Amino acid sequence: MHTKLTVPIAANDFDMAKEQIKAAKAAGAEILELRADYLENLTPILVKKIIAEIKNSAGRPLPLLVTCRDKQQGGIIGYPDRLRVDVLTAALKAGADFIDFEYEKFFSVENQERIKVALSQSSKAMLILSAHNFETKFDNIVKLHRHIGTLYSAAIPKLVYTANHINDCFDAFDLLHSTGGERIVFCMGSAGLVSRIIAKKLNSFLTFASVDDKTATAPGQLTVEQFKKLYRYDSTNADTELYGVIGSPVAHSLSPAVHNVCFAEAKVNKLYLPLLVEGGKDEFDRFMDNILAREWLGFAGFSVTIPHKQNALDYVREKHGFIEPLAEKIGAANTILSGADGQLAAYNTDYAGALDAITSTLGISRSDLNGLSVAVVGAGGVARAIVAGLTDAGAKICIYNRTVKKGQKLADEFGCDFAPLGDLSRLDAKLVINATSIGMHPDIDATPIPHWCLKKDMTVFDTVYNPAETLLLKQAKEAGAKTIDGLSMFIGQAAAQFKLFTGKKPDTELMRKTVASYDLLW
Repeated sequence: MHTKLTVPIAANDFDMAKEQIKAAKAAGAEILELRADYLENLTPILVKKIIAEIKNSAGRPLPLLVTCRDKQQGGIIGYPDRLRVDVLTAALKAGADFIDFEYEKFFSVENQERIKVALSQSSKAMLILSAHNFETKFDNIVKLHRHIGTLYSAAIPKLVYTANHINDCFDAFDLLHSTGGERIVFCMGSAGLVSRIIAKKLNSFLTFASVDDKTATAPGQLTVEQFKKLYRYDSTNADTELYGVIGSPVAHSLSPAVHNVCFAEAKVNKLYLPLLVEGGKDEFDRFMDNILAREWLGFAGFSVTIPHKQNALDYVREKHGFIEPLAEKIGAANTILSGADGQLAAYNTDYAGALDAITSTLGISRSDLNGLSVAVVGAGGVARAIVAGLTDAGAKICIYNRTVKKGQKLADEFGCDFAPLGDLSRLDAKLVINATSIGMHPDIDATPIPHWCLKKDMTVFDTVYNPAETLLLKQAKEAGAKTIDGLSMFIGQAAAQFKLFTGKKPDTELMRKTVASYDLLW
């Protein structure tokens, strides 16, 4: 059986359950899970009534899982074991396809016998024996999986734990890879999100999704829409090749939406994931080591963002991989490719994104950048990549920065001029670039360059892309200058990454439209 997208019905009464059933079916649920522990004034009769509603509701019939979770294992209302077993046995008689009961509670002879008798009276129903750890990973998940099978061989084991770091997820991946048959294994929490998304690739029997954020029943649970529209659930299979953005934070990165819609448009079996890698170089290295040790996971490439761009370059260097000369010069990589033989390659497409945004807006080629007078405000990572790219193209650059020592060091390294921020009043460059975060949401009333410095013969480029039109760009337009927004750079660097990932040029207009509609999924 392939992985089923399961939507919980987490209602406190019959009427609310009825509404949620309708919404779940409309959203595209493949299995419904009735969470009876959410119901107030719970009785077996109430559960039978809701099951009848599910069986008789309009549209395609869906398999039904009934759970009445013990409070210590994540239940909402602390109903006694006897009532919970009454509810589950009544659910089986009413036609439930699956019931979920806690592994630890199944050791009770009374619980076990009552559930076994009810199962024997149902021709197709199956038992899920579940274990949850809401604090950390299991001490030995392999041993726990084996014990569940020993206790009741016909049971479907469900092993779910909180990942405190993405590196905790590999226990779950390894168990899915090394076992067969029906089993449900994934991780909770923001660090465990990736395990929910690739559950279908690894053939976990179920993965769970809510209709909306209000009806989520566990930390890190995605909505059905996010699974299907953002993460290509319907087209994912065991052969899907994986990509992702490594960073911290990554929860609201635009990259998964942009790359996945372009993968779909290109009709390639690839999936792009958010990969929350917290910590520094040690944690990054451990994550990459874990990935490379598991070729069967199918990871082929990564985008890399804050704070790991230098870690990425160092890692590829230590593994004797290929490093693009300009990435070496910049001292940071935002893209890693992993070949079938484990050979790595590092690139930096930040500069390409910036240069493409500039040349496309101005209607020129990169060769035309030679000799162009450019002012770059800032001396951080973004400034470094842009300065490296522009000096490589032959532009004449002056760097302006608040911290003189940092700005002068960058200027000396790339053979540029340097000036303190106070000299912006004498600005006369043809291209002016803000490479700082000034003006980024929520500080949208700030600007790094006084409006009286802006002239109509300039082109003003702001690398901030939230908001798309910053105060700097508004004031540049009022002065009659040409403008380039940060979204153009983001799309440019993503397009360059997409070509590295696929060998194909993406539809950049599709990327831009996707970014514009991205908030609808969150």
